[in-house]
Amino acid sequence: MVMVTERAKEELGSILGSAGISDPEVGLRLTPTAPGQFSLTTDTEREADQVVEHEGSKVLLVGTELTEFLEGVTIDCQDSPEGPRLVMTRD
Repeated sequence: MVMVTERAKEELGSILGSAGISDPEVGLRLTPTAPGQFSLTTDTEREADQVVEHEGSKVLLVGTELTEFLEGVTIDCQDSPEGPRLVMTRD
């Protein structure tokens, strides 16, 4: 199971808000793009997804194809010169 910090949940909610998405059933799906790289795309929950919620809205959706690979991973938000940035660390 992927762990998501409160700060990361807030940032994911902010990303959804900035995209003009107010439907609490629409979240950001973690999608692999290249080895070790991921992107976020808007989507709705699928059967067997890991769903992370914040303030009553779905903010992150992780499909079963990534669940095992991301076991022990924590998603956090860190400040960078470009602004807040989501980062993954393995425990």
